[in-house]
Amino acid sequence: MKRTPICFVFLAVLLAGLFAGDILLGSVGLSAGDIWRALAGRAAEGAEGELARSLVRSFRLPKAVVAVAAGAALSASGLQMQTLFRNPLAGPYVLGVSSGASLGVSLFLLGLPLLGASGATEAVRDLGTVGSAWVGAAAILIVVMAVSARIKDIMAVLILGMMFGSAATAFVDILQFLSPEGAVKSFVVWTMGSLGGVSADQLRILVPAVVAGLVLSVWLIKPLNLLLLGESYARTMGLRVKLVRGVIMLSTILLAGSVTAFCGPIGFIGIAVPHIARMLLGDADHRVLMPASMLLGAVVMLGCDIISQMPGSDMVLPINTISALLGIPVVVIVVVRNRKFF
Repeated sequence: MKRTPICFVFLAVLLAGLFAGDILLGSVGLSAGDIWRALAGRAAEGAEGELARSLVRSFRLPKAVVAVAAGAALSASGLQMQTLFRNPLAGPYVLGVSSGASLGVSLFLLGLPLLGASGATEAVRDLGTVGSAWVGAAAILIVVMAVSARIKDIMAVLILGMMFGSAATAFVDILQFLSPEGAVKSFVVWTMGSLGGVSADQLRILVPAVVAGLVLSVWLIKPLNLLLLGESYARTMGLRVKLVRGVIMLSTILLAGSVTAFCGPIGFIGIAVPHIARMLLGDADHRVLMPASMLLGAVVMLGCDIISQMPGSDMVLPINTISALLGIPVVVIVVVRNRKFF
């Protein structure tokens, strides 16, 4: 049996197991039977049955769905950016796309109240949050792509992307300094990353946006394979490079921007998971690498969420701390080995 099918079967089984484990584990102990009855709508009557139904259907199940969506989205966007910029260290967090989305969100959540604009309904607030994240991510990504068209040194592009991200973070810090204490505290908690704060209404925005971005990622598989061989060769094969760049940008905005809007800026998943997928499969073909990165990203994010829950305690660690502990060693290995992936 070939290596690739074995890897996909392994990832699918692991995804199912971790998804079930993420629903099962939590500060309140629930049996597998309680969870199944709650999911099937047959929870026991009384306070205990209502608690189980509320925990599973209103918190744990949505959180697991968000983990799958966020992991797949960040991994797919990271793979696209690494191929587009021909840079193994590219990713939505490193290139400043997540920082741009954070700037957009901060302008909406912190900037508008400073101007006296407040009192919006929850639906308008959700749409405004994700819309501002898309605009912020697009602004940074457009600037980085414009710079990369003029500067061919991939390390220079990487450094400039980090500088643009730092500039966006500086503006966010100014807004925090000017905002009232309560707003700053909630915003700082948001920046740490969380999968459990997404409501059912927000999920109705997040999931369609991520699905649309992933569909574009699948459509981009063949163009990304051509870009591996260089833009000049891709043009000779009839690839419309400018159109592909635009679609990659749109996909990245939908994926990284949407996740950042509702879950906060989650780092290192987008840069680390594609490399782990390459090592696991031993293949750079996007026909297998793209779906493998999506699956692996979902698996990794579910694992991070389970680890962050601190068994036996009501405390939940910020998801960013767990993803960083996982992603940083992968980045160090890539830098030290200086392996050429493209």
